[in-house]
Amino acid sequence: MGLRLEHVTYQYSTGTAYEIKALDDVNLEIKDGQFLGIIGHTGSGKSTLVQHLNGLLKATSGTIYFNDENIYADGYDLKGLRTKVGMVFQYPEHQLFETTVFADVCFGPKNQGLPEEEIKKRAEEALEAVGFPKAQYDASPFELSGGQKRRVAIAGVLAMHPQILILDEPTAGLDPAGRNEILDLIKSLHDKKGDTIILVSHSMEDVANYVDRILVMDKGRPRYDGTPREVFRHYKDLEEIGLAAPEVTYVMHDLKKAGFPVDVDCTTVEEAKEEILRVFRAKQAENN
Repeated sequence: MGLRLEHVTYQYSTGTAYEIKALDDVNLEIKDGQFLGIIGHTGSGKSTLVQHLNGLLKATSGTIYFNDENIYADGYDLKGLRTKVGMVFQYPEHQLFETTVFADVCFGPKNQGLPEEEIKKRAEEALEAVGFPKAQYDASPFELSGGQKRRVAIAGVLAMHPQILILDEPTAGLDPAGRNEILDLIKSLHDKKGDTIILVSHSMEDVANYVDRILVMDKGRPRYDGTPREVFRHYKDLEEIGLAAPEVTYVMHDLKKAGFPVDVDCTTVEEAKEEILRVFRAKQAENN
């Protein structure tokens, strides 16, 4: 189950002088419960890719399956798909438009035609899940801080009970504290509920710290696909396509070159700290 793409190609301005192949014969499977990070330079196809996953864009050729059903089949319920594969766009506060926070979060489930009691229940559960204070349910969403607006926008998608949550650069424009707050929230949602999360990001540190699997897009197709450790081993190749590894990767390689027998595959600060301490203790034991 989950999402499966078979030979998906997408072209802008087909048949004109401005024709651009944004996706090029993409084959990809995203299984239930994964936390997938998608990275790539500007124009690599990462945002175009995720807009295909809930039918916002239709492939020029190829097929997409959700739970083994062809989403391009005649009569397929695309509106229903968009409630099961929820999308939080970059700068999601631009999606807020109701007079109160609570009304905004109710909008999605109301659109699903649910009974009033169920709508309210889902909105309350979603706002609680994102840690939004009950005292501010009646506040205008436009009076909130950037981080709070992001929480409300995410709650609005969660209230529709999606099986898959896609977040396209959800921390764009936030300060470091706000960014960590939102990413910790997303990780917590994944860990507690086991839902599939797809995070599009330009930050190597963010994907290294939070996701289980990384897909690197380049020129409209996957270049690398694996765990953070597997992908960042190719840091030299990533540099050639306008990306980089987390800072930790470079630090560990520098230590190795300086003669310290460290594991260079560490991708987070915590992993690097433990590895450096391990080597330090081993050296102390040798000297004793």
